[in-house]
Amino acid sequence: MTDLSALEPLPGGWSGRTFLAGAGEHRSVVRIYPPDHPIQAPLVQAALLELVRDLLPVPRVLEVRRADPATDQPGLLVTEVLPGERGDLVVPQLDEEGLARLGADVGRLAGTLGGMPTVRPGLFDDTDLRIVPFALADDLEAWVEQHEWAFAEWSAGERDGLREVAARAQDLLDEVDRSCLVHSDLNPKNLLVDPETLQVTGLVDWEFAHSGHPATDLGNVLRFEREPAYVDAVLTAYTALRGDDRDALLDRARAADLWALVDLAARAGQNPVTDRAAVLLRSIVGERDLHAGLVGLL
Repeated sequence: MTDLSALEPLPGGWSGRTFLAGAGEHRSVVRIYPPDHPIQAPLVQAALLELVRDLLPVPRVLEVRRADPATDQPGLLVTEVLPGERGDLVVPQLDEEGLARLGADVGRLAGTLGGMPTVRPGLFDDTDLRIVPFALADDLEAWVEQHEWAFAEWSAGERDGLREVAARAQDLLDEVDRSCLVHSDLNPKNLLVDPETLQVTGLVDWEFAHSGHPATDLGNVLRFEREPAYVDAVLTAYTALRGDDRDALLDRARAADLWALVDLAARAGQNPVTDRAAVLLRSIVGERDLHAGLVGLL
């Protein structure tokens, strides 16, 4: 059993539920799941890590325990510590050549995920990774309608623009009629990177993983990281694995990411990511362009 008597908060996330335990060679990463989380959550994530092991750079599972609401006991997932530095700390230090090297590896990760087919979209429900339907809107237009309360202070023109962009984005997504394994939080914060080789040594935090649209992870990868050298390398590596037209692929990636942007922007003020998403979404709506970039926020 993992000794939880001395846990050190692991920086980088916003949930405050991930910790380092132990010392020296016996260190491990402990993720805590409060009793109000789905009981099966740590077991599902353990099953996902086992599923992709040897295909993606993920940590070995050392221990897993479901929550017990009756005793107020949290669930937990204990994994090995992987080498490397957090990608969000590495990326700002890179020149164009470095961004291209890292982007190529990230593109391969996204392309590998995009090639792991599933039978239908939905959430993973148990250790057999049974898929159950989303309890969400059926398409982007309905998703926007569900979140209109969050944009009440926007002008009528902006709200109309959001609906217009959502309708065009949904048309793009409908061009692909299959689903795949989606990490759903594939960005530098959840990547460990060797600072010398710029190879990805770890893809962590599978809390939001699900079965979904193949462009979802690519949209997340390219949400805020817009440097041309990085984008080009990501798309080149991705299409080398999965094929497709680069422009059409990038269109669908931006369209798929609109789901996350609407959800994040509706929660603006909670953390820097939701704030950046709100600025980006408003820029997209203002220009009626899924490829619009951040305006007024570094």
